[in-house]
Amino acid sequence: MFDITKVQAAPSADLLTPDNAVMLFVDHQPQMFFGTGSGDRAAIVNSTVGLAKAARAFGVPTVLTTVAAESFSGPLLPQLAEVFPGHGIIDRTTMNAWEDDALVAAVKATGRRKIVLSGLWTEVCLVLPALSALEQGYEVYVVSDASGGVSPAAHEHALQRMVAAGAVPVTWIQVLLELQRDWARQETYGAVMEIVKAHAGAYGLGVVYAQSVLGAHAAG
Repeated sequence: MFDITKVQAAPSADLLTPDNAVMLFVDHQPQMFFGTGSGDRAAIVNSTVGLAKAARAFGVPTVLTTVAAESFSGPLLPQLAEVFPGHGIIDRTTMNAWEDDALVAAVKATGRRKIVLSGLWTEVCLVLPALSALEQGYEVYVVSDASGGVSPAAHEHALQRMVAAGAVPVTWIQVLLELQRDWARQETYGAVMEIVKAHAGAYGLGVVYAQSVLGAHAAG
């Protein structure tokens, strides 16, 4: 029942924060990109790197994983690896990342319940761990534009299946701005503006224009 006496200026517990989220990047690898046909692959790379930079800017724990990197799928996307130099990469044999003991241990070690999930392909490498993590009590946020399937239908149907199971679809820019949430947070403001300018298309150009006219601290 609605109780107006409890209404206050406070964020929802559903919101992603630097303190409650962990980011899981699954199989952003050459062979997987070759088979991706649900959207522009360059746009998926751009969104993935923007999301990774958001994780770095806010200190969100990040798990990087590949599948059969040396025998079939190739190395982690170089642009993604560059965001996390020296970061360990968990290579698996399982299509379902949540069936790999090392990966599950890495997620558990963060102590976070909100998993921000992205990867290739949506209909396999995202659906399987998403459903598995949801069943075990995690909250899963699927970054749709930093992910891709073999066809538009495969990508969309996979998203629908995850949403039906309780996952939340988001975009990389949504995650970035949800983590910032207040333009008065100067400790991350500059980094957010740089990410926006580099990866947010027309929005980024708008920031460039605003800063050139209004000064370096023009709000987003």
